[in-house]
Amino acid sequence: MLNKVENRNKTAIAVKGVLKSLIFPLFSILVSLFVAVFFVMWAKEYSITQYFEALADLISVIIRGSFGDTSKTLETMVFVTPLIFTGVAHSIAFKCGLFNIGVEGQFTLGMICAAIVGLIPGLNPWIHAPLIILSGIVGGGIWGAIPGYLKARFGTNEVINTIMMNYLALYLVNIIVLRTPIGIASKASTPIIQESAQLLQFSPASRANIGLIIGIIFAVLIYWLLWKTTVGYEIRAVGINALGAEYGGINIARNTVLAMVLSGAIAGIGGASHLAGVMYSSTDLMGFIGYGFDGIAVALLAKSNPIGCIPSALLFGALNSSSRILQLNSIPKEIVYLIQSIVIIFVATDYVIKYFENKRRKKGAIVNG
Repeated sequence: MLNKVENRNKTAIAVKGVLKSLIFPLFSILVSLFVAVFFVMWAKEYSITQYFEALADLISVIIRGSFGDTSKTLETMVFVTPLIFTGVAHSIAFKCGLFNIGVEGQFTLGMICAAIVGLIPGLNPWIHAPLIILSGIVGGGIWGAIPGYLKARFGTNEVINTIMMNYLALYLVNIIVLRTPIGIASKASTPIIQESAQLLQFSPASRANIGLIIGIIFAVLIYWLLWKTTVGYEIRAVGINALGAEYGGINIARNTVLAMVLSGAIAGIGGASHLAGVMYSSTDLMGFIGYGFDGIAVALLAKSNPIGCIPSALLFGALNSSSRILQLNSIPKEIVYLIQSIVIIFVATDYVIKYFENKRRKKGAIVNG
């Protein structure tokens, strides 16, 4: 009887914790929509008394543009898939107290590795597709390991290192595409990968592919790793209190490198899946692709929960997918970026509030002591 009561109490506490963690993300979404409507009113010349009409117009256009029919829904999944990977990649780093700005570069490295491995002829699809995923793990993992090692060994700032690694990844891809036999200089791209390396599409008329399923699987696996294993416990312990974790016998340097490798590997898989499922070749890059940076917003809105990154990626993917339809309905596509920015600001505010709350508690503990 006592066990049943204890289980019920634990369940109630867990549910209460989940609901509490959802308050800020949901509130940030509502506020972002509230502000965005004023720009819709300005663009379409609504009067102030037509606020709710403008709100309904904005929401309906976003829904129709991203989920209006089967083809639009599948196209939205093309945007959602890489955001799941990059969101989960950022979540791993956040849980270890790290800010891996280099997810963009690790995603890019995953793409070029997949472009190279995808050119191998004569392989069975059941072998070639896993090799594509493995190439993304290796490429992204190595690119994450370098700043992770520098942080652990020399204490250098991972933000600065990963930003530089992003540019190195960009230029490395361009060198491979433009200056090596792998690329076709006249086309400024690599050849189309073998058909055996291309990920299965959900429909011949859509670019959506099983990369979405792969992303969901890895999100669940990372959640299991972080919350159900000793390795994940140590990573989270370092993120919560590095000195306390070290006092408890946890190796900070090892877990720092491990978190960056895992983060880079997931980002690399995302890049490999995007190339094998959507792009089929790597091109000369004039700038960053952007999925790595968008993944920051995905992870923040999900409160660094890998499974929470799935609905979070769905939201941002739907916004990106509907941008063209917004323009056709006389609504500036920049509203998408406005909504994303406000969400990030409000979610970040939650972290700031918690920071000062923890600081106040520590000061109170010292005074009482």
